Amino acid sequence: MHDNILKFKNGRYFFITVAMLAICFAIYATQGGKQPANGGTWQGYVLGTLGAVLIVWLTALGKRKRNYSSRLGSMQGWASAHVYLGTSLLIVATLHCAVQFGYNVHTLAYGLMCLVIFSGFGGVYVYMRYPSLSARNRANSSRAELFAELASLNESVRKLSKNCDPQVHAVVDSAIDRTNIGGGAVAQLMAIDASQMLKEADEDSLRTAASRVSNKDQQAVVDFIAQRIPRSRKQDESATLQELLTMLCRRQALLRKIRKDIQLQGWMQIWLYLHIPLTIALLFALAVHIIAVFFYW
Repeated sequence: MHDNILKFKNGRYFFITVAMLAICFAIYATQGGKQPANGGTWQGYVLGTLGAVLIVWLTALGKRKRNYSSRLGSMQGWASAHVYLGTSLLIVATLHCAVQFGYNVHTLAYGLMCLVIFSGFGGVYVYMRYPSLSARNRANSSRAELFAELASLNESVRKLSKNCDPQVHAVVDSAIDRTNIGGGAVAQLMAIDASQMLKEADEDSLRTAASRVSNKDQQAVVDFIAQRIPRSRKQDESATLQELLTMLCRRQALLRKIRKDIQLQGWMQIWLYLHIPLTIALLFALAVHIIAVFFYW
């Protein structure tokens, strides 16, 4: 769906938008004479009314395109109309005010409208690019399936590590317990991994207690097991550690996949935290703008 919203029905809403803007330019061009172009002419009122209707309608469209059960047209059509008609507001509103700006509520409404539109451009970009990246990253699995696979792998790793040296078991256990996934907004968007594990003191160290060390990307526990394999005294122990290393590497790859999925999902949603509040602010500013116009008429 996301790949086709700009090409929906051979660009139906693109051509509708172009035709609408052509009419707007024609209306704007009829201004002149004693009264220069501005928002107070009948042409300015017509263009302003059109802009206000579009803003309210596009707000309703935003609600509709999140109502997946509605039968009022396809999601692609609504999304395509939302993009093209929303973009057209940049021109309609500029023609309405005839590029006359100042320190007033009218310019505030115009500025908020621009911020809403540009944040919408960000939304179009992420919705056209990230869903395919997300599907490719998850190999068409759901996130729930990825977590189910991780839980199963954790159980297998814990079970296998019990057959190893107690120190190995303790390190692997702590690496699983202290695995960090998700976190705050910044951590999700940047895929920051704050995982840790408990590591026993080295033989030549004066310290005897285990200490917490970074296990970012699970690399520390992988390196720890890899270093233990050449020191194995029995063939069975070496084989078990080798199998454990293989499972930990699978777990490392799976965690990378989950973090990437969370990161992509975060970028697909973060723009809404800007777009929606700005839209609400725009509606308030627009209402004040309209009331002010009628009050001083």
